[in-house]
This record gives sequence, structure tokens and C-alpha cells, in this order.
Amino acid sequence: MASSLSPLSSDSGSRRGGWITFPFITGALAGLTVASGGWGSNLIVYLIQEFNVKSIAAAQVSNVVSGSINFFPVIGAIIADSLLGSFPVISVSSFISLLGICLLALTATLGSLRPPPCVIGSDVCQPTTKLQLAILYTSITLASIGSGGTRFTLATIGANQFDKPKNQSTFFNWFFFTNYIASVVSGTVIVYVEDNVGWKWGFGICVIGNLIGLAIFLSGSRFYRFDKPQGSPFIGLARVIVASTRKRNLHISSDESKDFYYGHGGVTDVVAATPSKSFRFLNRAAQKMEGDTKPDGSILKPWRLCTVQQVEDFKTLVRILPLWSSSIFLGTPIAVQVSLTILQALTMDRHLGPHFKIPAGSIIVVELVACAFFIAILDRFLCPLWQKLFGQFPTPLQRLGLGHVLNVLGMAVSALVESKRLKITEDHHLQDKPGAITPMLALWLFPQLVLVGVGEAFHFPGQVALYYQEFPVSLRNTSTAMISLIIGMSFYLSTGIIDFVRRVTSWLPDNINKGKLDNVYWMLVVVGVVNFGYYLVCANLYKYQNASDADSSDEVKMSDIAS
Repeated sequence: MASSLSPLSSDSGSRRGGWITFPFITGALAGLTVASGGWGSNLIVYLIQEFNVKSIAAAQVSNVVSGSINFFPVIGAIIADSLLGSFPVISVSSFISLLGICLLALTATLGSLRPPPCVIGSDVCQPTTKLQLAILYTSITLASIGSGGTRFTLATIGANQFDKPKNQSTFFNWFFFTNYIASVVSGTVIVYVEDNVGWKWGFGICVIGNLIGLAIFLSGSRFYRFDKPQGSPFIGLARVIVASTRKRNLHISSDESKDFYYGHGGVTDVVAATPSKSFRFLNRAAQKMEGDTKPDGSILKPWRLCTVQQVEDFKTLVRILPLWSSSIFLGTPIAVQVSLTILQALTMDRHLGPHFKIPAGSIIVVELVACAFFIAILDRFLCPLWQKLFGQFPTPLQRLGLGHVLNVLGMAVSALVESKRLKITEDHHLQDKPGAITPMLALWLFPQLVLVGVGEAFHFPGQVALYYQEFPVSLRNTSTAMISLIIGMSFYLSTGIIDFVRRVTSWLPDNINKGKLDNVYWMLVVVGVVNFGYYLVCANLYKYQNASDADSSDEVKMSDIAS
């Protein structure tokens, strides 16, 4: 498919869009992810070592930052859908993150922007001044806003370059692959530089990565197919609720051609639609009454009359909301596992040979590597094999279901490994020795991380593909940001779960050698099984809105792009 790299190639045959845009979008993603991960993954250590922040306070700051970075994409998506489009939002956000990281690098470079280090062996530390804190938190805020504004808006502009859902699905696979590989680089190479060479050099690499990512993204502008914002789609959706409520006593007409409003001129602004039978009571919002329209056919009272398309868009969101909600408790166990696995690693033998010791904070990289590797396997081998066996590629719902199963298995393996670790700890009488290292290799943690990583390879790209395919066209940016919202909610919910467990049980003491961490994992298994049952009910009731388009297109694999 050498022709697919031509600037003239695209799914639709136009001059813009198609696989020619792929290296620009994924190149930008790689640079921006390396930059954001480089400062974000080691933020706790930086606050403790350089700003004399107490460990718990530093963790709380990091929690807020991590959660916020996953909520900001929703705000960026709303702005992109309603006002500016994807390209301006990504460009401006990338520049904002560049400013934030540059300012953060200055705090590491200029001694006047940091407090003096604490006296070794003493708890007395000179407090950080208000100016130093203001500059520090301004830099973190700017870097967080910028990172959030680019993260999933890049996924939307990338998928917008293709017309065929299966090409979009392939793009999402490799979007996540690039994201995970870049995260591995930032979580290992840059963190090593920050810890062993210097913070200013590590943050300097982040600045360069952000700058390169922005430059790559802007250089591909002549090839992109640009999306046009339709105004705020959320106002239109709100009008559906208000209009249908105000007309709740109206008898629903059976004459769809005359009594329902399809837009000025008889057509909708986005795509044609007719009133569906599901959630029929909402159809009242699009049914015309005397005084609802002007003589020229336009709407006279916007909060009493909506287009049929706006009603159908609202119904689409109502249908998919249960599926979306099932993914919250799919991401929550992963967020819990991240922190608990690090605690486990701190109490285990992390040596690889006589001279190398795995940093406890880097143990999670195994999950990222497993996910990135299996995304490649899924795209190149498993999806084509699935097509040969069943006549079609796996649907987003099938991939989500497999992700649920693997996630539960990962939690079960975590529980079994922890039970083994506690047994060894008890056999060596280490329960009452805080900080004692159990003579059990940390490599035993790898299987659970691999299982969860493989599960992510199924369900995270599957979710993005599902939302992008099924959401209304006017909410395309919002659709890809929904997964980020899930991650953010899962992150905060996991914090609440851990706090709840600590309050009502003795499973999670500060010294986990005296606790029952395996019970926490078994609890997550039970939650996962119940949530999987809920997902199966939602999936069985759900009907694809764009199934015909998804079944009629051909898959484009990475081997086709490279050839």
C-alpha cells in the first residue's frame, strides 16, 4: 500500500486525511507523552527532595494532579466540539504545557526558586516561601492543563482522518501502543536522569520532548482533515429534556413526515434521522405545535422544539451510559493495584543479579510494556485470525468483555501471590519488623501485571473505538475523552476504597506484613465479577447504532501503512 502514504490519499479520496497523517499525530503524541510522563511520574520525589514537602502531602498533591490530568481532557473536548475544533485545542494546549514544563525546569535550575535542603539527620527544614510555592504550583497547573488538553483530543483528530470504523479502530490500537511506549520511556529513562543526573536535566528533556511533539503536530497541518465545531452540543441535548418535559401531555403523532421538526429546510444539520420507537416519550421534543416555528420554518421557541436529530443524539447517550458506567469499576481495580503493587514491591527482593535492583516505582512499567506489546499482537495476528474464524473482526463490545475477564483474573492472581508472600513472611517471623524484606523475588508480581496489561490492550482501545463509533457526530471529541473521565473517576474512587478499607478493617496497616492485603484483592475480584455481570446485561441490551458501517469496511493493518 505504498499509495496510502501519498498526500492525496485518504479514506474518502480527498486531498486531506488518511494514513499520511498517522506519523504526525502519533509523533506528536509520543513527544507530548514523554514530556508529561517525565515530570508527572516522579513528582512526589521532586516535592519531597527539593521542596521539603512531607510525604503524605506530596502524595496528596500527586493524587490531585493525576486525577486532574484525566479530567481536563473532558473540558478540552467540550471546547473542541463546541467552539474551536480539535486542531486549535491541541495546538494551544501543547503550548500551555510547554510553558508549564519550562517554568518547572526553572524551579529545578535556579536555587532562589527552591528552599534550602533540610539538614541531614534533622527534622528542621526551612519552609518554602509563598513566592516559591506560587511558582511551583503555577508550573504544575499549566503543565497539567496542557497535558489534559492534548491527551485524547489527539485521538479524536486522528480518528477523524478516516471514514471507515475499522480503520479508526486500527488507529486507536496504535494510538494506545504509542502512548504506552512513550509512558515506559518517561517512567524509566527520564526518571533515571532526574534521580541520578539532575532534576534540571530531566525536566530539560521534558521541555525538548514537548517542543518536538508540538513541532511535529504543526508540521502535519497541510495533511489534516479539520473538523468543524457545530456550536455547543450540550445546549441542544439540554433542550431535549426541557422540551419533552414541557410537552409531556402532548399526544405523540404517528405522522413522522409532517408533524416532526427535521431542521430549517427540512433537513438536520448533521445527519438525517427519523424518530425511533425507543424512549418514545422524548419524541415530543421534536413534535411541532402551533407557535413553535417562524413562517420561514426556523425555530421560534428553542426550548420548546428540537430537531429530530437532537432527540436521537440524546437517546444515543442514554443508551450507551450504562455501558460507560460499567467501565468505572473496570478501571478502579487497576488504580488500586498500582499503589498496592508498589507497596508489595517495597517488601520483596527486587534484585536482578548481584548489581541491579529494580526501583519499586518502576515495577508498574511491566503493565505498560505488556499492554503495548499485546496491542501489536492483537492488531497484527489475533484480529486477522478472529476474522478468519468468525468472518468479521472482534467488535468493541467483545473486546471490552475480554478485558473484563482478564482484569478479574489479574486481581485473582494478585491475591494468590500476596497470600504466598504473607506465608513466607510468617514463616520467617518478619511480621513485627517494619521495613523487613521478605525473601521472595519481586518477579512474582509480573504475572498479575501482565494479565492486567493484556486486559487493558483489549478494553481501553475497545472503549475509545466504541464511544467514537456510537456517539453523535457533534460529540466526537467528547467521545474519546470519556475514557479519560473514567480513568480520573477510577483514580479518585480507588483512593476512597483504600481509605474505606483502612477505616473498617485491619487489612491495610502501615506495615503490610501484618495486614491482609490478599483480602483486598479478593474483594476486588468479587467487585469485578459483579461488575462483569452488569456489563453482560448492558451489552446484551445494547444495539449498535453504526453496525452496518462497521461491518462493511476493510481493516488496514500497520503492515499496510509501512509498506
